[in-house]
Amino acid sequence: FALGVDYEMSGKDLIDSVRLSGKICRILGAEPPAGFTYELFLDEHAQKISKSKGNGLSVEEWLRYAPPESLGQFMYNAPQRAKRLHFDVIPKATDEYLANAARLREQDAATRPTNAAWHIGGGEVPEDRASPVSFAMLLNLASVVNAETPAMLWGFIRRYSPGARPDTMPYLDRLVGHAIAYYRDFVRPAKQYRHPDDRERAALADLAETLRGMGPDAEAEALQTMLYEVGKRHGFPELRAWFGCLYQVLLGQPEGPRFGGFVALYGVAETVALIEAALTGPHAATAA
Repeated sequence: FALGVDYEMSGKDLIDSVRLSGKICRILGAEPPAGFTYELFLDEHAQKISKSKGNGLSVEEWLRYAPPESLGQFMYNAPQRAKRLHFDVIPKATDEYLANAARLREQDAATRPTNAAWHIGGGEVPEDRASPVSFAMLLNLASVVNAETPAMLWGFIRRYSPGARPDTMPYLDRLVGHAIAYYRDFVRPAKQYRHPDDRERAALADLAETLRGMGPDAEAEALQTMLYEVGKRHGFPELRAWFGCLYQVLLGQPEGPRFGGFVALYGVAETVALIEAALTGPHAATAA
């Protein structure tokens, strides 16, 4: 009332305070601000975040692993639904923003306000926030090469997307740095390889042989289709189990993005070598 506020947001825990403030405004002869009540954030175990428990995630911690636009995307999504705020949601939020930013560049002025990236960017079209590689894919690449420096990833990125360089794609360069930090702190300590069973070994050997016949320039979609065909040939009850095998046996992770895209980024020959190492070498069954 005193400051002339027209619109006010508040958390679910302040509902009673908002109601009381509205009554006071009306008694004083003014309309209360238009309001919006958002749900509280929860930790990874769906428990209320508490300062005393220290189970929260600070803005500074988030920004170590992803750009600020990813946090804006996380905040924008379903504000009236309780959301789990923990480190595992960072990659998904980052890729959601990248996808929205790419779509925004193709939209006309009339439809742009329906896009979260338009609001996150203050009504601007983020021409410089483009990446030919998803954040999840960068994490997979960092995992398989045990990346310690950006240069280790940029070699693969340049081959996958000729012309991409840190100076021409600074936003992608930031993502590379974030991916290495996230990999180092969360992915690497949790890597857990497992040995393939007999059916998986046969399917992996078939996959390696099929890849040898595809050539180094095979596109991601063609590779993804081929992966489905190999899984079907070996009678997996559901193809999710086949792709789970690829991530668990080859990358030491429970899940990941489309594996065809990963092969295109990492390289066909390199993926064949990775499969051969898993089939013939003493792949660790413990965290790497």
